[in-house]
Amino acid sequence: MRTEKKHKLALHRRWRIRQKISGTKDRPRMSVCFTNKNIHIQFIDDATGVTLVAASTTSKATPDREKLAANAASGKTLGTLAAQAALGKGIKRVVFDRGGARYHGKVKALADAAREAGLQF
Repeated sequence: MRTEKKHKLALHRRWRIRQKISGTKDRPRMSVCFTNKNIHIQFIDDATGVTLVAASTTSKATPDREKLAANAASGKTLGTLAAQAALGKGIKRVVFDRGGARYHGKVKALADAAREAGLQF
């Protein structure tokens, strides 16, 4: 399959998921984005279009960020850090937006770590 076709299918998958998921101030959307090298997590209030809290492997607030990559072990670490940051802002319940990625491997590890840290999906 051509690269352009794969990209188009992935984009449509993201749009299809995004139509069904929406975050509010009480229950923001936890958006997860995996690149080839990094992981980005945002807690977004879609009603006002504001990012409430963000965590990333590139963030200066992340400890040992040089050692983190886009894998399951780093997903666990970053999931815990993101959950702690969200709980610090008073966010306890979220809507999980996996961004079109399948729910296994690093996405599942990140979600499980966030649940263990105290977030409710």
